[in-house]
Amino acid sequence: MKEDALTQLRARRAKSLSTLAAEEIERMIINGELQSGDRINESTLAQMFGISRGPIREACRSLEKSNLVRVVTNRGVFVREMSVAQAAEIYEVRAQLFGLAGRLAASRITLRDVGELRAMVSEMQKAKDIDAYYPLNVAFHSRLVELSGNSRVAELYNSLSKELHLFRRRGLLLRNDSMASSNQEHVRIIEALRDHSSEVSERMMAEHILAGKTRLLDRVKEQGSEISKLVPSSSKESE
Repeated sequence: MKEDALTQLRARRAKSLSTLAAEEIERMIINGELQSGDRINESTLAQMFGISRGPIREACRSLEKSNLVRVVTNRGVFVREMSVAQAAEIYEVRAQLFGLAGRLAASRITLRDVGELRAMVSEMQKAKDIDAYYPLNVAFHSRLVELSGNSRVAELYNSLSKELHLFRRRGLLLRNDSMASSNQEHVRIIEALRDHSSEVSERMMAEHILAGKTRLLDRVKEQGSEISKLVPSSSKESE
């Protein structure tokens, strides 16, 4: 009986370490420390986190389910790559989910929530570059969806958002005023929510995501890239 208890305790501890490792690897992807196509070195991360390679391996399996990484047989684990066409499709689905979250949040948001959102926007306005702005932007979007009160909507939205971290950074890097434009849209969203306008909130939040899609596509066009040159990871990694 005692041995069973110890086994369960060790299992919970291992699960906790793998969860923490997955969160840290995800943070590194969000912050650009790990980029599309990068190989994830288990030994290096294990040493960096001060843990064994087992939790790192388990974390990678978890991140694979979230479509953030891809495990390639006999080669290792890589940060997932995605074609522009795939990213554009996900933006369209996210726009509908974000709009729905806005409609739901408008009917239940409080003045305290509005104050919290305004404080988050203020922090984004202080950001000097994409590395400072982007994590705040991700947190702001997550909080908006959370305020919908619908856990399923939040789960679906956040799952899709995780797949787009690298592409969303590129969209925001389009022009010097891209971050400012995005934040101005945030301000208007908060105003609609404050007024408890469900229809306006839904429309503005959906349009905000579609504006992000436009920024991304403009960025690709500006770089002279063609969709055909950005192949899905499954094709690239089979080379």
